Amino acid sequence: MFLTTSVHFLFLVFLGMLSLVLLLIIAVLIYSFYQYRESLHTFRWSEIINKRISEVIVYGEETSAGHNFSTVSGNSLFRNLFLQKLAESEKKFSGAAQHKLRDLFKEYSLQEEALQKLNQKKIHLIAGGIQELTAMNVEESLPKISTFLAHPSAQVYQEAQYAMVHFKGFEGLHFLKSISTKISEWQQLRLLISVTSIPENSSNSIKSWVESSNDSVVIFTLKLLRKFQVLPLYPTVIDLLDHPSVEVRVQAVQTLLSLENSSTVSHLMEMYPHQPLEVQKEILKVIKKSKDQCSVDFLKDQLLNNTDSGIKVYAAEALCSLKKQDYLMEIAKNETSSEELIQIIKYALQEKVC
Repeated sequence: MFLTTSVHFLFLVFLGMLSLVLLLIIAVLIYSFYQYRESLHTFRWSEIINKRISEVIVYGEETSAGHNFSTVSGNSLFRNLFLQKLAESEKKFSGAAQHKLRDLFKEYSLQEEALQKLNQKKIHLIAGGIQELTAMNVEESLPKISTFLAHPSAQVYQEAQYAMVHFKGFEGLHFLKSISTKISEWQQLRLLISVTSIPENSSNSIKSWVESSNDSVVIFTLKLLRKFQVLPLYPTVIDLLDHPSVEVRVQAVQTLLSLENSSTVSHLMEMYPHQPLEVQKEILKVIKKSKDQCSVDFLKDQLLNNTDSGIKVYAAEALCSLKKQDYLMEIAKNETSSEELIQIIKYALQEKVC
């Protein structure tokens, strides 16, 4: 009796597990079918949208939407895909083509779809909405976008930063005053490209950014100084050679080359002994580019007496750029010169770095 009951129980358990497996298989099949339909719709819709965008760019107002496009243009999924395609296409074109894409955006009233994304909780939707509103030049959305500058997600606040600068140029950089997060190199590049000019009375703002406790803000500001050659801030950049961050010091040296004046090389040689190795190498690169003859003795000393091989290489290259090949060949032929020094000099001469 007990055996019969156990077998019956095991049979029921087996049937239950089998039913569960079947339900899971059915669920997976239904989900896969749904995904297939979605991908099929996306593929077909993408073709329709791409065709419409191409026609508008090529023919402008002379073309009208086809029947297929008009039929699905009210579908919310289609409209979101259309909006995404417009934003992606905007990056590929400029001038009149961009204006036509924005006209298409207005024609189908897609602004509401983009604005709705800013009220979502999903990070990728918020960031996508900001991208789309920026690409379509919806400047009236800027007050709402500005609220995302303090968003915890980098994906979101970076898009908000870019939008501010895209719409307002230099004035849109006001967030640099309070930002505590790191500005990535890619984000710095995007922002730099978007700033096309700086006001004449901007020195105080820029100086406050240079004095920021956020190293990435300082580095970005130094790149801004290089781009627009803000000469009055030369003394401020010199002071950065005492900055705690080695990376900031390296960027400061590069910036001094762009803001170069008659005393730049002298300043760099004076500060050189107190700098970390990486900064010293950057100083030698700048001296090489400047081709200032006052640095010859300094470079000779670094070539002959510095113990670091990298420093010797940079010193030899700089001397070559100053047309001191005869001196270098004389050192290479000297019997007291080490094999390492001879190889470094030969390398500098063969590379024709001058």
